Amino acid sequence: MNSLSRRRFLKITSASFGAAIAATSMSTVVKGSEKIEEKSGKKIKGVQKIPTFCDICFWKCGAIAYIKDGKLWKIEGHPEDPLSNGRLCPRGTGGIGAHFDQSRLKAPLLRKGPRGKEEFVEVTWDEALDFIAKKMNKIKADHGPEAMALFSHGIGGNFIKHLMKAYGTPNLTAPSFAQCRGPREVGFELTYGDVVGSPERTDIKNTKCLVLIGSHLGENMHNTQVQEFAEAVENGATIITVDPRFSVAASKAKHYLPIKPGTDMALLLAWMNVIVAEKLYNKEFIDNYAFGFEQFEYEIAQYTPEWAYIETTIDPEVIRETAREMARYAPATIIHPGRHTTWYGDDTQRSRAIALLNALMGNWGKKGGLYNPQSVSIPGYPYPPYPKSEKGAADNPHHKYPFAEGAEKISTGLREATLTGDPYPLKGWFVYATNLTQALPNTQETIDAIQKLDLLVVVDVVPSEIAGYADVVLPESVYLERYDDLNTPLFREGFVSLRQPVVEEPDDQKPNWWMAKKLADKLGLGNYFPWKDVEEYLDTRLKSAGLSLDQLKEKGVIKGPEQKIYNDANNPPNFYTSTGKVEFYSLRLKEVGFDPIPKYTKPEEPPIGSFRLLFGRAPVHTFSKTQSNRFLSDLMEENEVWINVDVAKRMGFKNGEYVRLKNQDGILSNKVKIKATERIRTDCVYMVHGFGQRSKMYRQTFNKGASDSQLITKYKIDPLMGGTGMNVNFVTIEWGA
Repeated sequence: MNSLSRRRFLKITSASFGAAIAATSMSTVVKGSEKIEEKSGKKIKGVQKIPTFCDICFWKCGAIAYIKDGKLWKIEGHPEDPLSNGRLCPRGTGGIGAHFDQSRLKAPLLRKGPRGKEEFVEVTWDEALDFIAKKMNKIKADHGPEAMALFSHGIGGNFIKHLMKAYGTPNLTAPSFAQCRGPREVGFELTYGDVVGSPERTDIKNTKCLVLIGSHLGENMHNTQVQEFAEAVENGATIITVDPRFSVAASKAKHYLPIKPGTDMALLLAWMNVIVAEKLYNKEFIDNYAFGFEQFEYEIAQYTPEWAYIETTIDPEVIRETAREMARYAPATIIHPGRHTTWYGDDTQRSRAIALLNALMGNWGKKGGLYNPQSVSIPGYPYPPYPKSEKGAADNPHHKYPFAEGAEKISTGLREATLTGDPYPLKGWFVYATNLTQALPNTQETIDAIQKLDLLVVVDVVPSEIAGYADVVLPESVYLERYDDLNTPLFREGFVSLRQPVVEEPDDQKPNWWMAKKLADKLGLGNYFPWKDVEEYLDTRLKSAGLSLDQLKEKGVIKGPEQKIYNDANNPPNFYTSTGKVEFYSLRLKEVGFDPIPKYTKPEEPPIGSFRLLFGRAPVHTFSKTQSNRFLSDLMEENEVWINVDVAKRMGFKNGEYVRLKNQDGILSNKVKIKATERIRTDCVYMVHGFGQRSKMYRQTFNKGASDSQLITKYKIDPLMGGTGMNVNFVTIEWGA
């Protein structure tokens, strides 16, 4: 399945792009994009303003970096960028701390002791790349190119992905799929024939009713969505928040539903029961575009609010009232698809239920609903064809997960292949910008797989935990010091933005494109990197679309011509399903033996005295990558464990007291402070993800807070696409400082 090939990309000609530039010319606020030569000792007086885009999270907000007297000063949102709208979140504003981070890797490292002992020696770049090339050539000769796998995160991995494809491996993956948004994309593709995309196609600023199910807007700080959420609240939109925890978003809600963890599907089915039984759905949309609605109507009749009350603990009348509220404002109603959707193992079906509830609103392609995103098309560089793999990918042997057959591979599937040799052994991992010991569930399985490798290369800016197990560690320039590939996301308006160097690296760090090109030369793959440097690569691509690198360096963002993002009578929606309609009854699921209509599976109950472990995000940190950024760690140096205040009192724990958590497999966490609060149910606890790191090289973050990843030893695999449900772990609270 390759959903993205079905998306509607806006083709921009040179003439139309030229018109777009004239219409959206940068204001005089942003001037100058000369490279700052810090190492040369040049004294540059005054303030320079250089456009780029942020890398502190995946949102890639346009930004303006300020250089004062030749030194990095501050960073703000780019006023012309559609994602930032001139404003950055706390993480983005604190991004300059990445450049000044004292924990940064300074030079390439070669392992000299056992894996995981964090014993390294500094080497030159030639020595490091020669070592990697020799190992990769041997792996290819002995096992084939497929025996190498790439784990990467973010746009910075594009050039290394290109290198690995040229090398000949199909085993390229990102934990952001099977550990995050994958079930959502597959669930929507099975329903509409199209994915939600990133950024999500949610028209929040124009919605009149927004339903958030475990979506923590205001804490995950997806910048555009948070800005639009504030607009929706200001405009009087109804907010319905479903969460076991009273989140920031819940504080803005008209209706807060403190649901029992694991029962979200029951609530979704009951909502649909009310809307169908009371005929509150968008009849015109259903009549024109629904397939299998009669079967769906029959199936959904059993899931009454009274039935759901027993499962969810949500009062039946509240279920009815909130269902009617959604229908009252349709089609300007959004049931948010979420981002991190790997919860309980039935996540694709839960996402399908969310997709179907949106379909009952008739909001596909409607203002205030799920709009049709646009993009600009910048032709790729004219590379030679990649070699074809004889073995195919290793992540999904025997097609165990029938809807995982796409470009994005299953991270844990590649880990499993490394452990078992099925369908063939993986002997080398290349890891870019992702701390796999925290990104993948069950850290010990990741470590066991690493010990079977002949080569582990880690590219990072700080000595993360995964770096401690590497054979070679390559220090990368931070985003303010490098070029990356062009950013052309699907969004409510098409645009292209540029990340460019603002300051030089303080030590012997290098950009990812340089690493990939130099390693390609040593692997005999130089023909796949025919450009002399990344500026030539970028300029070649831009000129093929009627632009130039000089234009984009000055402007930072160039918008394409305005396009329609809403459907109307002259522009009806298209659904790329097998039936050409929204599939309330999925023939594809039926054909491979799965429920064609979502059903409820009762979650496992916590053992007596235990609590379900939930985890999430903080507005000032991105996973584990920002813990040593002093601009951000000063705001939040360690995490806390949220415990219901009555539970804490009954157990004799005080707010701010240090405790440890022990999971069902006997794993004991680092010490962590109690946050005793009324804002969480009594049957669960909650932590912010990314803390409790155990890399001794990463001194500033060592053992600060507790790691939820360390406690996630258990996970349930989604049978449809291989995602890992991780909200299935239980903990007890233990004394101990």
